[in-house]
Amino acid sequence: MPPVTAYDLTGRTALVTGAAGGTSHALQAVGEGSAAPPAALLAAAGATVHCADLDATGTEATAAALTASGGTAFAHPLDVTRRDQVTAVVETARRGSGRLDVMANIAGIMHSSPVLETEDADLDRVWNTNFKGVLYGCQEAARAMIAAGSGGSIVTMASGAIDTSAPGLLCYGVTKAAVVQLTRTLATEVGRHGIRVNAVAPGWVRTAMTERHSAEARQQAERPMIRMSPLGRVGEPEDIAHAVLHLASDASSFTTGQILRPNGGVAMPW
Repeated sequence: MPPVTAYDLTGRTALVTGAAGGTSHALQAVGEGSAAPPAALLAAAGATVHCADLDATGTEATAAALTASGGTAFAHPLDVTRRDQVTAVVETARRGSGRLDVMANIAGIMHSSPVLETEDADLDRVWNTNFKGVLYGCQEAARAMIAAGSGGSIVTMASGAIDTSAPGLLCYGVTKAAVVQLTRTLATEVGRHGIRVNAVAPGWVRTAMTERHSAEARQQAERPMIRMSPLGRVGEPEDIAHAVLHLASDASSFTTGQILRPNGGVAMPW
């Protein structure tokens, strides 16, 4: 298959959660890597993209931007912690073409607190979004793909936190490790249906989530990452978007149950 053809998603349907691509106290956003670039890249590759996020205004803006750029996109308000809403959005995305080819579970939130100060409410909030929200998306997407009988690709968003522990990131790290186990387990169960399931585990990426810090605080956090990276830089949202596109496309047709780490070489686990 020619290289360009392998990445061509023309005629396929994709659903991207967390598609508003930003962050606030009321917004489900990406842990590392903006959701808008993955949605944009999938649309540029020819897919019909259904954008979903708790931030309805931001989601509408993403879909409008993709449409203005010549793509085909639709916006859906979605709280990923509500199974009924996830079921409804997946069905809506599937209904248009009779199939769902790509499910990108990008939505997630960050929480920071020392282990000894972490409360039940903190863990429940992050768990419900980062794990259960991904679980619901995987379950509903897999069911739709199995029913269509045409295979598909499910992509989850893990994190560099699965490889390197950091003070204050108990809730976040635990949920992302759980996402990895979910990804691998589901891959073993749905492979016979031609469905691939893989995760992206980014390192430090400049996004709205990391930009919330002051310039001085952000630079202080980035310096050690830059020093540890053989490439001498931190990531950009486009770096993560290309990883998602690769796993969504036929270029990774023999890849499942894997963790793709666009982290600049900061962590190199076997």
